[in-house]
Amino acid sequence: MHIESLVRMANDIGAFFASEPDKDEAAREVLGHIKRYWDPRMRLQIAEYYDTGALGLSGHVREAIRMLAAERSTAGKSAAT
Repeated sequence: MHIESLVRMANDIGAFFASEPDKDEAAREVLGHIKRYWDPRMRLQIAEYYDTGALGLSGHVREAIRMLAAERSTAGKSAAT
């Protein structure tokens, strides 16, 4: 899938949770949605995009993708040991 589509989709999810006053909670909600409903390949692609700068992701969406990328990184280190 084109990364532009994933960024748009992630930001659309983020818009749904934008009314959450706690932005950390909004980021966790976005992350939860992505983990529940996105194909693993889509999650990997957006996590890798985060590593390249994550241009175009809104504030709490960027944080959600940062957490997703961190989980991927941690999982990779666990598998290597």
